[in-house]
Amino acid sequence: MAVAVAPAGLRGSPWLSFAVRRLGRFAISLWVLITTAFLMIQLIPGDPVRAALGLTAPVELVNARRAALGLDDPLWLQYVHYLGGLVTGDFGTSMTSGQPVSEVIGDRLPATLELALPAFAVVIAVAIPLGLLFAVLTRGGRRRGGELAFTSTTVLLAAIPEFLLAVALVAFFSVQLGWFPVAGNADASSFVLPVIALALGPASVLARIVRVETLSVLGNDFIRTARAKRLPARLVYLRHALPNALTATLTMGGLMLTGMVAGTVLVENVFAWPGLGSTIAQSILQKDYPLVQGIVLVYGIGVLLVNLTVDVLLAVLDPRSTIRET
Repeated sequence: MAVAVAPAGLRGSPWLSFAVRRLGRFAISLWVLITTAFLMIQLIPGDPVRAALGLTAPVELVNARRAALGLDDPLWLQYVHYLGGLVTGDFGTSMTSGQPVSEVIGDRLPATLELALPAFAVVIAVAIPLGLLFAVLTRGGRRRGGELAFTSTTVLLAAIPEFLLAVALVAFFSVQLGWFPVAGNADASSFVLPVIALALGPASVLARIVRVETLSVLGNDFIRTARAKRLPARLVYLRHALPNALTATLTMGGLMLTGMVAGTVLVENVFAWPGLGSTIAQSILQKDYPLVQGIVLVYGIGVLLVNLTVDVLLAVLDPRSTIRET
């Protein structure tokens, strides 16, 4: 396997070379995302302003809204204005309410983060210990019944769509038993069902990955060496096995976090959660394309930041990944 030679200014610093490559990839991906979001309105058949305001809207109002949105300008000029607006935090203006898109996003984003971040924390807190535990219990072909139960249960739970799970949770725990609120985020109890709906599937998938990776690590020579030194089992599993199993776990965890962002759209609508997910669904129905455009851009930037963070964490765990290989 050949190793590419870093440029002269970076030869002594693999971390600097790694940072340049990752930030360059991030910048290119961000530009593609921004351009795609900009073209969203341009590619919509017909007049997006007329579609948003309705067929009965006066021509004067439609023309005024088009002028306010800059849709009468040449395409290149619209693109320049769009980029300039993003630099200053201006995502445009809502076609239906006339409110700045950045204000709408600023009002709704905290609610989405309040739901997505605890759900991700639950996934990590449940999946890693559970996967490690069942790897230890079933290593070497032991406890076939426990392995079958673990695999069957996690496969079943992972196969349930977030939307269907959310509806079932509401029907049973809110409507039938009355233990939790049906909708909204008024108090701490309102978080329980939405977080479960978001976290249950990803936690099941990640627990299986942790188990498989841990079983693979437990077969390595350094684990046998650690056991030969008669180290306590706790140190063997937590200090030697788990850190080496976390590489694939972090990669999948980052992918799942981005998937959970999309899952919030469905879950928020089931629980009438006042976040970006319910807002984008509503704006699609209202054909409020600038608002859809802004929310899609925020979701996309969030995905790029998650991927960048995962790359950095993987490099910290395995510094060899900072060396570019071909």
